[in-house]
Amino acid sequence: MMSQYRTAPGSGTAPGSMREVTTETLNLRMDHALDLAPQWTLTLRGDLPLIAKNPTTSSNPDGDYLHGVGDTEFLAAVIHNLDQRLAVGFGARLITPTGGDTFGADKWQIMPIAGFRYALWEINSTSYIEPIVRYDVSFAGDPTKRNIRNLQFAPTINLGLPDRWFISLFPSADIRVNLGDPVTGQTGRLFLPFDARIGRKLSDNAALSFELGLSGL
Repeated sequence: MMSQYRTAPGSGTAPGSMREVTTETLNLRMDHALDLAPQWTLTLRGDLPLIAKNPTTSSNPDGDYLHGVGDTEFLAAVIHNLDQRLAVGFGARLITPTGGDTFGADKWQIMPIAGFRYALWEINSTSYIEPIVRYDVSFAGDPTKRNIRNLQFAPTINLGLPDRWFISLFPSADIRVNLGDPVTGQTGRLFLPFDARIGRKLSDNAALSFELGLSGL
């Protein structure tokens, strides 16, 4: 389970104005890995976001909080361990418009993904870099909604700390180059935020973490 609190520009109550919209998300995620062959793994993921947000729209002119299910996501990726230090992976994410106009983009989206992981043994056994790149593109759904086409990057650096603590820089693919329709509140094509995550492994199979993201360009 992941809980997210986010603020972003939205439509204002008057033409040409903007009003900040708060979105609170409880994301239910399930991951599963299957060993296909020696050094090859298939990873599967499903996301079900439960959302509360306060947009100002014609049907919600007072900006009251609305609650519902967001866009459901499914991911499949193949990972190949080249050696004990280096692994590469590729896959795709499918985003379905289950959130409709209020809680989602109201578009079907496909997102090819590629990346690699390189262990930083020079620091310690739990440190690594894991950059990924993905391309988000809409291909169906409501034709009146914004067409989505953007490159997304995550130059992730994870540093292992004593007593099973860790800190990650850029753990999410939030760096974006918008190649599609303009985004509300964004003045240029490049969105360059900063985000970091700190956490602790409670056991070999459980971890607890907190991530903070700050808007950039």
